[in-house]
Amino acid sequence: MARSLRLTEAERRVWNAFPTGRPVEFGNHQPVPTRTPGANAPKDGDTWGPERTVRAEVIAKLLLGARGAGAGAVPAVRISGARITGSLEILGGTVEHELVLSGCHLEGPVRLTDSRTRTVRVTDCRMPSFGGVGMRVEGHLSLSGSHITGPVKVMRAQFATGVWMAGTIMEHPHDEEPALQATGMIVDSVAFLGNARVTGMVRLAGARLNGGLSLAGTEIRNPGRIALDAEGMVVEDAMRCTDGFLALGCVRLRGSRVNGLLAIRGVIRSPDTPYALHASHLEARELYLKPDEPIDGVVTLAHSTVGTLQDSPETWPEKLRLNGLTYERLRGSGVTRRIDWVSRDPEGFRPQPYEQLAAWYRRDGNEALARRAQLAKLRSRRQTEGPGGRLWGRLLDVTVGYGYRPWLAAVWFGILLLIGTVVFGLNPPRPLKPDEAPGFDPFAYTFDLLLPWSTFGQRDMFDPAGWTQALAYGLIVSGWILATALIAGATRVLRPT
Repeated sequence: MARSLRLTEAERRVWNAFPTGRPVEFGNHQPVPTRTPGANAPKDGDTWGPERTVRAEVIAKLLLGARGAGAGAVPAVRISGARITGSLEILGGTVEHELVLSGCHLEGPVRLTDSRTRTVRVTDCRMPSFGGVGMRVEGHLSLSGSHITGPVKVMRAQFATGVWMAGTIMEHPHDEEPALQATGMIVDSVAFLGNARVTGMVRLAGARLNGGLSLAGTEIRNPGRIALDAEGMVVEDAMRCTDGFLALGCVRLRGSRVNGLLAIRGVIRSPDTPYALHASHLEARELYLKPDEPIDGVVTLAHSTVGTLQDSPETWPEKLRLNGLTYERLRGSGVTRRIDWVSRDPEGFRPQPYEQLAAWYRRDGNEALARRAQLAKLRSRRQTEGPGGRLWGRLLDVTVGYGYRPWLAAVWFGILLLIGTVVFGLNPPRPLKPDEAPGFDPFAYTFDLLLPWSTFGQRDMFDPAGWTQALAYGLIVSGWILATALIAGATRVLRPT
């Protein structure tokens, strides 16, 4: 087989090292610790000569069993610092050996479509694309530190011990095709995409990540379009978009489920898409939403279910949809800011966020705060009614606080009682029947005017004159208004609308 391939000296080194899995090093590739993505990937690999050049065909044949194992050894392809020409293609094959490429320059794509492999590590390399649609990896896939100038496709792929793309650069700015296409991917361990730099879309829709997902420090740039599409994704453990996470474009988490912590920090900017953060119909055991700056664009958590919601009023966006959001616990800020929080729907008044907020305060034992939330709901609803409804609503608000502040009626009653007592004490009305009239009491007389029925009998025995007559009529009308408002307010409390 070796003779039929007419191996070069560089290829013969790889061929001879394979049976024992011995690493083959070309050049002086010495990766250094760094936080800069792709920093260790070669930049001049296209200039390397034949002494560092290996055909991808040779690697593929070795992986598919062209040469047997050495006695007492585990075969593997382990190459560093090589220039690899041609496409590394194993389509539908079964690979029993580990593939490790480090610091290599790949002139053609890597295609492992529908293959079954052991661990595949293509780290600190430069390559045009990676294709692993439907692949099954009995180990892990690592593209960490690599610079990939085209798409990475691992749709419907399965990985037993994880996916690692730490510090990877992926560049594929395309209107439709993502830079990272991982729809339906299943990872039984951790999916670590931290500190990556992506130009284009990251699509994780329908993926199942059983060991969590880390996007800590990752930057995704796809302005005007979707940056992260994770619709319908399921994450066991935690999903972290933290530590300098940046998304220029929409972050779409619609219908996803996170059975642990969903932490969103960093920066999200997408003012020119319908949503900057689209997290409707989301399920999360805990949502930690504290970005480094207010999210630029519309945020929706509509119809989502959250166990514990922890956020910060300093970073709330101006437009926030909360209709249908339910939560068991709420952390971060007082009732005044929470009322502002539930009133930011760009389409106007929505009653459910107020009701949910009131329900939370009630469960937490804060009945007074629950009443404030209900009162805020009715005040907000008033702005959606016609002139008559707004007038009646304002009257209910001023007099009895829509029934949630009945003590206001007593305050108004006391003020009117004081005014009437003073005025009628200085300007007593004339008796209708002087011989039968009791002694005039301005306090009792005013009290009778304010009540819908006469309690002390003073109202029926005296008749005010002049301008005090107008005051008397005003007190009667005010008394009826207070009584009506009190009844209407009590009805609202007993039967919320």
